[in-house]
Amino acid sequence: MNRVIHFEIHAQDPTRAAKFYSDLFGWEIKEWVMDPPAAEENRYWMVITGPKEQPGISGGLLFRRGPAPKAGDCVTAFVCTIDVTSVDEYTKKIEAAGGKNVVPKMPVSDIAWLAYFNDTEGNIFGIYEERKKS
Repeated sequence: MNRVIHFEIHAQDPTRAAKFYSDLFGWEIKEWVMDPPAAEENRYWMVITGPKEQPGISGGLLFRRGPAPKAGDCVTAFVCTIDVTSVDEYTKKIEAAGGKNVVPKMPVSDIAWLAYFNDTEGNIFGIYEERKKS
């Protein structure tokens, strides 16, 4: 079976995007220094989302080639969804960090809560809270 093993976040302002994701989710984002050094528009940042022993994937961050998505545009990319402890709590954090809620919190049957947001670069991502079994 073929698995997704890497993701990429495209950004008009990679420094702003790195701050957004590292502040919100505690991700480690560091520039990959190439030899010889890459031109400004070819710089690349590695995104480490957690320890290798934990389920999930890590990815990269790079300059967007072309215009930023506009409100109302259809999604033309894979959408990553991030496991969080509380959709309500993270909704507040995301909005305070400059993100925008684009699909409000909704139930996924009786197993989870899900919501979608735009980051500071206009990219869409989801957050997912598993419902606790009692």
